[in-house]
Amino acid sequence: MLLDIWTSFRNLPLWVQIWVSFILVPVNLIPLAFLDQPLGILIAVLAIAGMAFNLPIMLVTRSMSGAMALPHIVFWTPMVVIVIGLLLSGAELPSTYLGFLVILFVVDVISIAFDIRDAARWLANKKALANGREL
Repeated sequence: MLLDIWTSFRNLPLWVQIWVSFILVPVNLIPLAFLDQPLGILIAVLAIAGMAFNLPIMLVTRSMSGAMALPHIVFWTPMVVIVIGLLLSGAELPSTYLGFLVILFVVDVISIAFDIRDAARWLANKKALANGREL
């Protein structure tokens, strides 16, 4: 099963593998370093949940399924709204936290843009399969 998931990941375009491994996952783990900052715990919970809920999807599908876009949309959309609200609030935030929030916002907005497309494709394919045809 893990080999199937790894093979599926390695079959993704190289830029996607780099994006996921060196940008998306690390940036969404960094909130754990800012738990003591304003809304730090909430941001960390939403960032981690967006990734953690992909584990059962990978285990069930034994692959990097388009369904993995759904937890990103569900958890990261409210998170980026919270982050932009915090950034625009005028609150005095430490420069490292402020800089990180900007990076988190940019990375996850980019991800959500791809996720909306991927989720739509996945849902269309599920609907087509349910109607007896495959896309």
